[in-house]
Amino acid sequence: MNQTERVDSGDYGTGTIVAIRGGVVSVRFSGPAPRIRELLYAGNMALEVAVLEDDGVVRCMALAPVKGLGLGMPVRAAGSTISVPVGDAVLGRMLNVFGAPMDNKPPPATDERRAIHQLPPLLEDRVVRSQVLETGIKAIDLLAPIERGGKTGLFGGAGVGKTVLITELINNMARQHKGVSLFCGIGERSREAEELYREMAATGVLESTVMLFGQMNEAPGVRFLIGKTALTMAEYFRDEQHRDVLLLIDNIFRFVQAGSEVSGLLGRMPSRVGYQPTLATELAELEERITSTRNASITSVQAVYVPADDFTDPAAAHIFSHLSGSVVLSRKRASEGLYPAIDPLASSSVMLTPSVVGQRHYDIARAVRRTLAEYEELRDIIAMLGIEELSAADRSTVARARRLERFLTQPFFTTAAFTGTEGKRVTIEETLSGCETLLEQTDFDQNESEYYMIGALPEVVA
Repeated sequence: MNQTERVDSGDYGTGTIVAIRGGVVSVRFSGPAPRIRELLYAGNMALEVAVLEDDGVVRCMALAPVKGLGLGMPVRAAGSTISVPVGDAVLGRMLNVFGAPMDNKPPPATDERRAIHQLPPLLEDRVVRSQVLETGIKAIDLLAPIERGGKTGLFGGAGVGKTVLITELINNMARQHKGVSLFCGIGERSREAEELYREMAATGVLESTVMLFGQMNEAPGVRFLIGKTALTMAEYFRDEQHRDVLLLIDNIFRFVQAGSEVSGLLGRMPSRVGYQPTLATELAELEERITSTRNASITSVQAVYVPADDFTDPAAAHIFSHLSGSVVLSRKRASEGLYPAIDPLASSSVMLTPSVVGQRHYDIARAVRRTLAEYEELRDIIAMLGIEELSAADRSTVARARRLERFLTQPFFTTAAFTGTEGKRVTIEETLSGCETLLEQTDFDQNESEYYMIGALPEVVA
């Protein structure tokens, strides 16, 4: 779809380009200047007003590469902010920041649209209930339960199974909760977007998913706004259709980077480590829209890149302040074939307290962590001297820990076509019962390999 087709043909004022600096364009209006966040068009190029200056000059974020623009070029105001299509018509589609198709299909067949700039729900409309969103994935439900209506950080580099875990979460959300999933790619590589789209189509989860991309090669204004486009569509499903929504963002750090790039081009004084002075405000505007209301909930899983592994970095610190849990993917576990490669000692959640998950769940999770931590301490001794040099109690601990590690692996529905193994969904109760049984055992009849890639524990006996 041509971007100009989305704009009302009315005349809301015209101006001319007086300066171009990177992805920021300055426009002078002789009459009344447009307002903040209003949409402008220089030919087919979309601009969003970011700063108002003297003498009718406005500074705008370009929402496409500025190639082809020139000084003195006419600009017209659209008289509105960016709005996107919402509703069932966007399901199964790959869209851009304007809600226009990226999948070579016709535009979404709906006349209902919403502006992407929305306020968070009022405090009186929010529902604060500490409720766990069951994923059916043993390692997450046991050690880092996801808060319904909360935000969970997903930490992992390339090749450790992050995309597979995301597609499985989408699959389970569609099957178990009858909800809607939105995948928002901020600063994604084009290759990753294309691969993810094909994988979701092949595994049958695309029809209940909306995919939105502001890719790495696009203008910083697009990467800065694509998250708000995704949230606008999610809010419609939550508020109008009363459906739970799973929002996956990859990568939330790229949103901060895009804001920093725009801020620098706008001439704002940088803050700590060169970040924009409005970092906390911009991040809060996005994150505070992710919440539960009386209608339904928006639950978010966000991939988080930590610059130079420095957790004191201002961007990382501000992102962490919004998260209710963290799931860490370990390259070491992936190299051992333990999928999902979730690090049980590094992952955590504020939901894992007796008042939320119950005393039994809390005690079992602590015991599992303690057993795996003891095994981690014994690894060096085993590597140097052999397991025969350990005491009987330590050998029993190692046997339990190795079986727990393998029990926390799980075949996924979304990889069944590639592995030949049918996916398994395990309830929290089945996970707790299995771990409880393993923790109580001192002698094992089955080999530890029997616990690898199974669902509930009774499958070992079967």
